[in-house]
Amino acid sequence: MLLLLPMLTKKKKENIIKKSRVHDKDTGSAEVQIGLLSKSIDELASHLKKHNKDNHSRRGLLQMVADRRSHLKYLQKKDEKRYNKIVKELGLKAK
Repeated sequence: MLLLLPMLTKKKKENIIKKSRVHDKDTGSAEVQIGLLSKSIDELASHLKKHNKDNHSRRGLLQMVADRRSHLKYLQKKDEKRYNKIVKELGLKAK
């Protein structure tokens, strides 16, 4: 049986980008990437609650969490104010 994982639709991505962008044409700043990763992580985590033996997706989830952590660490080092804003906005645990 082939199981397709839920992915972020174009509409969802646009909404996330609008919420977390730094300027009007921003699509790749750390805030946007953290927002997109957070949404993907949430969706994949809900998938794994139903399909707890899906180890391939679990590995992808762990990679996304590590990637988000790297972006957060970079942002914290670069600009503490922006870091605090995105952590509060997304409801993440601050270090």
